[in-house]
Amino acid sequence: MIFELVILGNSSATPTLHRFPSAQYLKMLDHHMLIDCGEGTQIQMQRYKIKKSKIKHIFISHIHADHMLGLPGLLFSMSLMQRTEPLHIYGPETLFEILDLFTKNTESELRFEIIKHITNPDVTEVIFEDSTLKVSSFPLYHRIPTTGFLFQEQSKLHKLNTEACEKHNIPFTLYTDIKRGKDFISADGSVHVKNKELTFSSGTPISYAYCSDTMYHKNVIEAVSGVDLLYHEATFMHDKLARAEETKHSTARQAGMVAQQANVKKLIIGHFSSRYDVLDELLAETRAVFENSFIANEGEHFLMNG
Repeated sequence: MIFELVILGNSSATPTLHRFPSAQYLKMLDHHMLIDCGEGTQIQMQRYKIKKSKIKHIFISHIHADHMLGLPGLLFSMSLMQRTEPLHIYGPETLFEILDLFTKNTESELRFEIIKHITNPDVTEVIFEDSTLKVSSFPLYHRIPTTGFLFQEQSKLHKLNTEACEKHNIPFTLYTDIKRGKDFISADGSVHVKNKELTFSSGTPISYAYCSDTMYHKNVIEAVSGVDLLYHEATFMHDKLARAEETKHSTARQAGMVAQQANVKKLIIGHFSSRYDVLDELLAETRAVFENSFIANEGEHFLMNG
């Protein structure tokens, strides 16, 4: 399984007896990541058997407490568990000021290095990239500077059709180029074999977009266009649209509108106001606009093979 998303929290600012604030664990390819870290995140990680030691990257969308208050405790727990491997944290500059205050005023020196990546809430930019995965941040539209995150599998290498390569006498030294999609052209130019004759398709790269706190906005639609899986906040039902606009949040219907207009494949909604004990009505409102929608229930696993 190359993609596994585990929902650790789906509540908004006020936790309930049955729901925790925002946090998600994402395993994509060989990368183990945490997205937002509301209060109680490490309790949820224990509950759903997610090892703290595996986390290499943490992405924080903004510094409202329900998205980051669990982070200092998680970091100190990692240190107590003798972690020495560096940890990459991506978030606004003010996040690191808060973390520095915690370590300074508690005289608690972490045993590991935090590698800081300051996000820019005004632009779309690549904040992590290697040969298999690219992560970008993009602007969201909330009361304070906030970013969404787009996780994209890099273009897959084609699967080699060795029988066809041998038939056309393709040198072994060119196999990597063929996997990358190049045609074969002989040194003297007399032989030209199309790449599709030498390879099999490896499937379409997968993508996941995370939109935490945000108003409905056309720029968000553009940022998440065509993704396989979209998480979008749905704090209120649409009868509370005035409250959503006042607090710069979205309604369940608006989350469906984003998914429908962005032509995504699947939508999950979360960040529910504590006023809602039962979530079925929010889901029904979303599905009235975008049918392939689901609740981001805590403990639920969303999987993709690519």
